[in-house]
Amino acid sequence: MKRVLSAIRIALRALEVNKARSALTMLGIVIGVAAVIATVAVGSGATQRVRQQIASIGSNVIIIIPGSMTSSGLHMGTGNAATLTESDVKDISAQCPEVAAAAPAVRGAGQIVYGDNNWATAILGTTPAYLTIRDVAVAKGASFTDHDVDSANKVALLGQTVVDNLFNGTDPIGQIIRIKQIPVTVTGVLERKGQSPTGQDQDDIILLPISTAKRKVLGIRSGNADAVNAIMIQAKDASQIHAAQDSVSALLRQRHHLQPKEDDDFSIRNMEEIFAAQETSSRVMSLMLAAVASVSLIVGGIGIMNIMLVSVRERTREIGLRQAVGAKTRDILTQFLVEATTLSLAGGVVGTVVGISASAVISKLANWQTVIGVGAVLLAVLFSAMVGIAFGYYPARKAAYMDPIEALRYE
Repeated sequence: MKRVLSAIRIALRALEVNKARSALTMLGIVIGVAAVIATVAVGSGATQRVRQQIASIGSNVIIIIPGSMTSSGLHMGTGNAATLTESDVKDISAQCPEVAAAAPAVRGAGQIVYGDNNWATAILGTTPAYLTIRDVAVAKGASFTDHDVDSANKVALLGQTVVDNLFNGTDPIGQIIRIKQIPVTVTGVLERKGQSPTGQDQDDIILLPISTAKRKVLGIRSGNADAVNAIMIQAKDASQIHAAQDSVSALLRQRHHLQPKEDDDFSIRNMEEIFAAQETSSRVMSLMLAAVASVSLIVGGIGIMNIMLVSVRERTREIGLRQAVGAKTRDILTQFLVEATTLSLAGGVVGTVVGISASAVISKLANWQTVIGVGAVLLAVLFSAMVGIAFGYYPARKAAYMDPIEALRYE
């Protein structure tokens, strides 16, 4: 232990003699560690953002959309045919035991007017079950009810973006807005959800009872009155998602009288699978960025080896004198290894500070969430120390096994 402490003291004195050279040598390690920490923080932030967006969609959610059918040899694109109905939703709820809830949805858009303010937003007609499936809470007021759906009452729930742009701080509960000249009473305000995984503002929306949306606002034709744009389904738990998909698919094929060789006239999308793929892509990108940034550490290690070789050459006579007075091979080897490791570790510590600062700056300027994990920081510092040992070993070994007679003759 005493020998190690002595080697550390000698190493620190040697580094202090050439402060400028030591600082420049550390620079490569500083840049490498900072780059690794910053890129991992950005990648982790992206992964966390994907997870938050997945959570905003709801848990165990399956979406069914109409279309994707073949008629007279012509393949219809998804969403181009009215093949799903409210009756399908009722049968799914009644006959599929793996399904916890199902809700129909019809979509549209329109100009919303309140007083002198107006705002163009998305209009969604649905049922109260939609709020459960999408895990949407009512932040203020109350939701519409099944009675409102049955009676086609002119009531609405507003997203926060709509409230912000229409009411200017006025309490919207109980106020009457006009949607395409139709007066509608605001019963509640939805909790803020933020952006969807596709970048859409989930708070820029108005929810209406589906009957109200169809009959009074969106003007659905009577010949197609039962049709819906989508069906939202929530499986009872994550383990039953695929079973729910199979059960719903079989039921819809039966209801739509599709023969075994006929294509589905609907498409089922498991949102968790889609978002899992996005999260995997985000992680792979993070690893790639970290790998690229790690190259800087290798370059810094080469710089350390180069400077240590120069140091060994400059201190050849010193090495010969130490050997002559009894210094052992391992003592000299330890001394130079400690010098290299100290340079690398010091660079790692400074690089950590720079990397954390850079992550904060990126988060502020780019409005991008960054997540700095303790594990990533420790790994970067540990890797910097390993770089110092790996690249410092060759110069240290060269010094340790130097011929003492030749070293004393060196000028």
